[in-house]
Amino acid sequence: MPKLKMMTFCIGIFILIVGYVFYSRYTESQFGVEDNPTPAYAIHDGVDFVPLSKNKNMLIHLLNIAGLGPILGAIQGVLFGPVAFILIPLGCIFMGGVHDYFSGMISVRNKGIQITELIRQYLGNSFYAVFMLLVSVMLLLVASVFVYTAGDLIAQRFFHQSDFSLTNPVILAIYLLIALYYISATLFPIDKIIGRFYPLFGFLLLFGTLLVLVGFFTNGIHLDNIDFSNLNVHPKDLPLIPMFFMTVSCGLLSGFHSTQSTIISRTIGKEKDGRQIFYGMMVVESFIAMVWAAAAYHVYSMNLVDESLKGTANVINNIADVFVLPSLVFVVTIAVVILPVTSGDTALRGLRMILGDALKLNQNKIKNRLVIIFPIALTVLSVIFWAKSNEGSFGIVWRYFNFVNQLISVPTFLYASVYLYKKHKNYLMAFIPAIFYTFVTMLFIFYFDTGLHLSYHLACLIAFFLSLFFALWFYKFKLKKA
Repeated sequence: MPKLKMMTFCIGIFILIVGYVFYSRYTESQFGVEDNPTPAYAIHDGVDFVPLSKNKNMLIHLLNIAGLGPILGAIQGVLFGPVAFILIPLGCIFMGGVHDYFSGMISVRNKGIQITELIRQYLGNSFYAVFMLLVSVMLLLVASVFVYTAGDLIAQRFFHQSDFSLTNPVILAIYLLIALYYISATLFPIDKIIGRFYPLFGFLLLFGTLLVLVGFFTNGIHLDNIDFSNLNVHPKDLPLIPMFFMTVSCGLLSGFHSTQSTIISRTIGKEKDGRQIFYGMMVVESFIAMVWAAAAYHVYSMNLVDESLKGTANVINNIADVFVLPSLVFVVTIAVVILPVTSGDTALRGLRMILGDALKLNQNKIKNRLVIIFPIALTVLSVIFWAKSNEGSFGIVWRYFNFVNQLISVPTFLYASVYLYKKHKNYLMAFIPAIFYTFVTMLFIFYFDTGLHLSYHLACLIAFFLSLFFALWFYKFKLKKA
């Protein structure tokens, strides 16, 4: 029998299961599910407002939210130590699941309007102006980064390329094909491409993750259990707060998800399905992150990865080689390639819908969709060209994407707080995470070298008092006037 040492990991899985069973139902009770017609039926337009089955919506939403984050973020986050196996599920249950559920269901209650319009409605024009810009930039970065990463993964794994520059015709062709797919998936009705292929892609993703999990039991795995000596063992001595919460986004909490939940708000058939679609798929994503974090921890602790490659996408190959049968490694490769492709296309779709709402352009007309898609596509291609032409620029794009991604979770929690406060429900379940992530994102920008680069203690002090001031201001001038 292979050796298994995974008590902390198992506790984390237990937290996920119990948390979903109980806290997701509590979250649903605070929202208050009704039996009214959803936007998919009330505003059916055959393009974005299209009723889909619960199971199809679940798989589509899982792929929408699960970019490379639950794998790459987990591989990087577990460098902090076994504390990752506790923080990921706790963050998912009390923050990520709550965030995804309310962002989707409040949109359902408001005719399927997108995150920026929800911000305008519940928080006002000032918040709207700031986050309209930030959300648009983030979605452009998501699409650009995922063309980049998906293209390189395909080129390396299937075409055995080592030159990833735009002078390589293979790389250029792969990038253009992915970009054309993104444009097609953004342009066509949701049930024509996404609705048909995502269920299959979702199955492959889950199957690939389960192959890694089965490898834990067939090959054995060594995972240290958490104690006071290993609360933070990051090799670069990065502080747990904020860096863990900025590194592990998908699987714990991601502001990007609010832009994807509002896509599904236009295809959900019944409000009662929202708990399984929005909260449930966040839990599944967290489970995926847990499996890959555990696998990465093992290959790190067994010294199967070169020190310079820890936390990089190269670790995925090591994990597949250790835990998956050679004849099935291709399934894991396909599952990993699917992730960035199926988040990049819906990032652009979400941006089209956001701009359509802002410009009051009816999206059931193809010419109106083209008016929005054409400049978006040119911008994405320009970002990719800049990133490939400037060494080290990808890392800059990725770091700022992480910052903006987590920052965007704050207004989602805030408008959920206003919604709950107005209905005399437990608004603290959204308001506390909002203030926590206000602190986390402020601390990151004050402390990290891409920001002001202050000393850690000074950055903590400033971020704490600014977050406290913001909490008091928001309570007095937004919640009390709601």
